[in-house]
Amino acid sequence: MKNSIIYVFVVALIVAATSCQQGGPASVKLETSADSVSYAIGVLVGANNKQQLETAPGSSEMNIEAMAAAFRLASLGEELEIAEEDANAIVQNFFRQAADREAQANLEEGNKFLEENKAREGVTTTESGLQYEVLTEGTGEKPTATDKVRVHYHGTLIDGTVFDSSVDRGEPAVFGVNQVIPGWTEALQLMPVGSKWKVFIPSNLAYGPRGAGADIGPNAALVFEVELLEIVKE
Repeated sequence: MKNSIIYVFVVALIVAATSCQQGGPASVKLETSADSVSYAIGVLVGANNKQQLETAPGSSEMNIEAMAAAFRLASLGEELEIAEEDANAIVQNFFRQAADREAQANLEEGNKFLEENKAREGVTTTESGLQYEVLTEGTGEKPTATDKVRVHYHGTLIDGTVFDSSVDRGEPAVFGVNQVIPGWTEALQLMPVGSKWKVFIPSNLAYGPRGAGADIGPNAALVFEVELLEIVKE
């Protein structure tokens, strides 16, 4: 979590807190251009940071009233409960610990899911820990690591949350076999063209501790339905 995000989030909170102290948002009077631009900044900052903080680890634990009070006191140069020189380390430590807790929880949930899944009939587990279930068996050739392929895919978290889908977009994806996450690279080289598999990817063969985007958290196991349409010849 970057400090700049935390800073502007607090700004948004102060805008809201100040409005409440003055009688609530309905009592705000926009009589001058400065009033309007001040309000507009609050709108932009608040909307932007609401979106960003929806995925911030530990954000649900924050005390909004404490944030607003500290920002006001610091802006006025009044006495603070936490010194400015200590604040940055406290913020970084909080989000690091929250991220570590999220990563550990995701890892445990993913491992439990994969352990139960591998016992299902029709699921094959490779030496790396990759799991797959053949939905349709193709009869074409298998791609190599240096090939480029055209595929349709539908990707979800283990709870069924969709994070990416060429199927939903209605447009197959084209990419190099060795240009994707390790779980994909391994699975594609096992699939004959024309196959459709359900692939279950442990976090270490996916995006690992860093996660990806807004939906794939740290150490998340992933599930894909993958249809290998063709090997793209140059």
